Amino acid sequence: MYNAVPLPPVLAEIATTSDHLVTDELAHVLRRASQTLRKAYSTTGHYLGIRPKKIGNRLLWPIDDVATLLRGGVK
Repeated sequence: MYNAVPLPPVLAEIATTSDHLVTDELAHVLRRASQTLRKAYSTTGHYLGIRPKKIGNRLLWPIDDVATLLRGGVK
């Protein structure tokens, strides 16, 4: 697995086998309700600039973008 941005420890624990987080995992990392992320996605197509992939009815959020956000970067 290749990551352009070094992962913060909280992400490294969750993301051991994938390059994406499901909505519940991202909500846990950001300390938000998962419904907050879903609502933002449904109205704007992103949450804080992070655009997920939609596969079926699941949103998959790219870990590299989340790591950038947590380190204070903007996309």
